[in-house]
Amino acid sequence: MTLTVSYDELPGLAGRDLGWTGWAEVTQERVDTFADAADDHQWIHTDPVRAQDGPFGGPIAHGFLTLSLATRFWSELLEPRGVATRVNYGLERVRFVSPVPVGSRVRMNAVVAEVSEVKGDGHQLTVDQTFEVEGAGRPALVARSLYRFYR
Repeated sequence: MTLTVSYDELPGLAGRDLGWTGWAEVTQERVDTFADAADDHQWIHTDPVRAQDGPFGGPIAHGFLTLSLATRFWSELLEPRGVATRVNYGLERVRFVSPVPVGSRVRMNAVVAEVSEVKGDGHQLTVDQTFEVEGAGRPALVARSLYRFYR
């Protein structure tokens, strides 16, 4: 469920678990499209036949494809009102913990670790994100991301 807050309520989100998103399927088409965009056509991603004999038993998503789903997932978790500009400010830490097999579904959890003020009438949210594959025992990806919101 999407949490809607005003710009002035952003500082109060420190420590808040925003919950889990819905699931997104990782299809071969999505992987191939990402491979074209990133110019990364490594066979473990784009050659399902060869990947069957590879280290993961089939094709897997690029780690950065999984990470890029954060943009989609954010809209499911947080909707700040009274914000003129939203900026993905960067990443402090990213770990690709386990593979995301093509055909699987992933989702994301977000916990706002910290909120700080930034110049230009803005707030920076430091967010711990965990991506999981449906039915897997370990996270697929963990990241600490920085997002800025300006009036």
